[in-house]
Amino acid sequence: MRSTSNTIRTRRTVRAAATLLAGALALTLSACGGDDDNDSDSDSSSSPSAGAQGSGSTLNLPKLDGTSLSVAAVWTGTEQANFKKVLAEFEKRTGAKVTFVPAQDPIINFLGSKVAGGQPPDVAMLPQPGAIKQAVDRGWAKPLGAEAQAELAKNYSQGWQDIGKVGGKQYGVYYKAANKSLVWYNAKVFENAGASEPKTWKDLLSTAQTVFDSGVTPFSVGGADGWTLTDWFENVYLSQAGPEKYDQLAQHKIKWTDPSVKEALTTLAQVWGKKDWIAGGPAGALQVEFPASVTQTFTGGDQPKAAMVYEGDFVQVNIADTKEKVGTGAKVFPFPAVGGTAPVVSGGDAAVILKDSKGAQALATFLASPDAATIQAKLGGYLSPNKNVDNSAYPNDVQRRIAKALIESGDDFRFDMSDQAPQAFGGTPGKGEWKDLQDFLKNPSDVAGTQAKLEADAAKAYGS
Repeated sequence: MRSTSNTIRTRRTVRAAATLLAGALALTLSACGGDDDNDSDSDSSSSPSAGAQGSGSTLNLPKLDGTSLSVAAVWTGTEQANFKKVLAEFEKRTGAKVTFVPAQDPIINFLGSKVAGGQPPDVAMLPQPGAIKQAVDRGWAKPLGAEAQAELAKNYSQGWQDIGKVGGKQYGVYYKAANKSLVWYNAKVFENAGASEPKTWKDLLSTAQTVFDSGVTPFSVGGADGWTLTDWFENVYLSQAGPEKYDQLAQHKIKWTDPSVKEALTTLAQVWGKKDWIAGGPAGALQVEFPASVTQTFTGGDQPKAAMVYEGDFVQVNIADTKEKVGTGAKVFPFPAVGGTAPVVSGGDAAVILKDSKGAQALATFLASPDAATIQAKLGGYLSPNKNVDNSAYPNDVQRRIAKALIESGDDFRFDMSDQAPQAFGGTPGKGEWKDLQDFLKNPSDVAGTQAKLEADAAKAYGS
């Protein structure tokens, strides 16, 4: 997802999910009771540092009495409040004073004005690998020191370390992640149809047919927002073509006319090409924005407009706009394996130092530790790519399952491909990949034509 003007609302909707997740929803994948989860949220809110400093931590931080630091991020509401509790723990341990600076989206533009005015924050939370590269290319970002790098190496898979690198140097600590490989479904529809959660793409097609035969349209697609279509493609492509090909395509080292792209589009057409399987048909789906694609799946009782909707963990904020509850009326399963392994496509926010100092380096080291992540994990509405955060820190079954899938993907997870692309190709409404996949949704039989358009647009945007 890109933070262009037309997607700022969507990005803010994603962030708002954290507000609802932090104690507002009793979540479970298997319709377990929610009372214990709410208790857990309450307890962790009243004692934010529980399980961090008192858990035998080996993290050594310097004394920073008299040091003042600032951290900029676009986070608002409960997400901001919870992150401030993490910063408060850093203050408690070091004696430093840390100020949170609310940033506007896109944050790169915000930071540019701060740098121009001679007042950049000490640390900024950047939402895309491309943003980190921009900060490096403009001379804003400073490399991480030895202590922060050592903490990263201890707690993060190589993949999460690598996406924070530019030119072989480590600049980013990915403190927060999102799991964008989930399919949400109307539990009443599945129960009435006798459908089960699919594990493979073949199973998904079978489940869709079962649902269709019961009288309900299988899929809701928010085709008016092109980024939802890129996410569909990325999950199919990652699972089918594999991580190495995914990386090559993301960097335009292979062309969009490659046979692997043809295979992924052909696979997508097995769903998108069945007009009766998509709510409103392809033409109707192209008029449906992302929030409506979710709510129409969970309104109408056992006769909603669709039974399933694909998107990330942030779907929960939109489900909350309906009468259904996550874990009972609304359930979720991982995006099915198209190839040998189920995909894990992720997004995330990385801490990047803009003003190099002992204090800024210490804060980056802290954010790379399980101590910091455990505090926010307990508060809900948060996922950490830190593999040494105990899964029990998450306050409910949904969060634990999603976090577990993210960590178990190891180095096989991949960051959102369109977020790695030049904005002209991967992040502009009505242009590039967004428009080309919208055209493909309209006409899924034109695989070759779609590949040709994607390649022409990519070549122009990448300059190759």
